[in-house]
Amino acid sequence: MKLHANARTCPNSRKLLVKRIEEENWSLMAAAEAAGISERSARKWLGRWRREGEAGLVDRSSAPKRIPHRTPPATVEAIAALRRLRMTAAEIAEALGLALSTVSAWLRRIGLGRRSRLEPPEPPNRYERKRPGELIHIDVKKLGRFGVAGKRMVSRRHTSAGYGWEYCHVCVDDATRLAYVEVLPDERGETAVGFLRRAVDWFAEKGVKVERVMTDNGSPYRSTVHAQACRDLGIRHLRTRPYRPQTNGKAERFIQTMLREWAYGRLYASSAERSSQLAGWLDRYNYRRKHGSLRHRPPAARLNELQGNNVLGNYS
Repeated sequence: MKLHANARTCPNSRKLLVKRIEEENWSLMAAAEAAGISERSARKWLGRWRREGEAGLVDRSSAPKRIPHRTPPATVEAIAALRRLRMTAAEIAEALGLALSTVSAWLRRIGLGRRSRLEPPEPPNRYERKRPGELIHIDVKKLGRFGVAGKRMVSRRHTSAGYGWEYCHVCVDDATRLAYVEVLPDERGETAVGFLRRAVDWFAEKGVKVERVMTDNGSPYRSTVHAQACRDLGIRHLRTRPYRPQTNGKAERFIQTMLREWAYGRLYASSAERSSQLAGWLDRYNYRRKHGSLRHRPPAARLNELQGNNVLGNYS
């Protein structure tokens, strides 16, 4: 039971009030004064006791029993249906001929006031291949070139117009999270193929044979030259579903970490200096940085575990 915040009495004190009047022959005024309430309130609780017994001493809801002008249930269902079509409250009010305040109030009551409530959060789709090289994820992140420190790090503003772009091609092994990255001038099909061949060779040096590669549906990965390279390397090419970057989530998540810790992690005088620091950061990521999904061990330790050897050292 929920009592009013400013209530002077509770069911027990009301029962005491009634007992004093009924059994101890207190006057209504004296019992009300002892309880710290008005004579009118004391008469109300006494009347409820005589009609309903102890049930009459419990607080009742102050909500009205009937609301003549309440929005009909069918209209509320129509508001919810239109909201799930991603219509705004103003659009729904116009379509149904209702006041905007009415529509907004009902959207809050039924839990559809925010756009994030329109669709339930998608459950995580976690998976992990069992063998190193069974699947590698490849993606590209475009970064702006610059000749002086930019406004991301310093307060003075300037333009880097004319410097152009550079492209970080990333490759992440699904089973071990071992990563290979290159900064290249473009993302054309020939460039992507060259990166793929060097990534395959890099993994081969570590005893990993690449079997499958997953990319998005970008033009470099739909090109004939890329398809021919996959056939030459004996690699099966998998592409993500359109508008579903979660399918290639390990590459996407690695890019977030790379941007936070390397690309935007410190102040660089130029993009060339930034590129020169990539190898050092990548070495730390693969061999020393603890990875949460790998039980707080670096990717190289996971590779050692799956290969059953200690070629890359002891990282436990």
